[in-house]
Amino acid sequence: MTLFRSPERRMWLNSLALLLGLRLLTGALPLAGAAESSGEWIVLTGGPSLDAWQEDHTGWSLAGDVKLNPEHPRQLVAVSGDGVLVSDGDAVNFYTRQEFQDVELKCEFFVPEGSNSGVKLDGLYEIQIRDTHDMKELTGDMCGGVYPRAKLEPRYTHIDEGVAPSENAAKPAGEWQTLQLTFYSPRFDDAGKKIENARFEHVLLNGIEVHKLVELLYPTGAAWNMMPEVPRGPLMLQGDHGPVAFRSIQVRPLSK
Repeated sequence: MTLFRSPERRMWLNSLALLLGLRLLTGALPLAGAAESSGEWIVLTGGPSLDAWQEDHTGWSLAGDVKLNPEHPRQLVAVSGDGVLVSDGDAVNFYTRQEFQDVELKCEFFVPEGSNSGVKLDGLYEIQIRDTHDMKELTGDMCGGVYPRAKLEPRYTHIDEGVAPSENAAKPAGEWQTLQLTFYSPRFDDAGKKIENARFEHVLLNGIEVHKLVELLYPTGAAWNMMPEVPRGPLMLQGDHGPVAFRSIQVRPLSK
């Protein structure tokens, strides 16, 4: 065999072995097919400005913090300051100015009793946010679920089950909770035909992985037959299904 006869090849193999050893020791060895960051974290909240968001702010305001109204636990009380986005419960859906393709997302959210919201990637694919700490049955309509498809007429009705989280990781209403996820947009060929579905690679609710490798055949909710899928789109926060607050919203673009 001639595999190790070249000094240069031996040097290269030794360097590779050293690199792999260091990565294994530090836990930095990447998984096969893992995404790589192609940018820094983009902070979408954290100050007095709403410049990262589209112009219509109806029903949204900034606060320093929120808490439950002790007399009406279905309502939020805002604490003076900035950095926290607060919906009054009848707000417009809030869209970022910037569009994204493949991203990591991390944010914190706060819901009062009985409230309901959602985070939509590309403005189309929703992870449900809802007060469901006490739910026993796992469904796609609970906090952390991939929201079901639905039809609007003659009344709003789910037409599938969505994708339930692997467990109920939601905290009780009135506590800050965390959401982290990795999302890939669908892919299209030059003629505009979809050749790869969107997917949630990972979704963590309060530090617990509740989804892994969920392929999205369609947009969620009523968008599945009302809005076209796109190769990239804005992040959307649902604001019209009850009061909700968000803070520390950050996204990081990925290369596939």
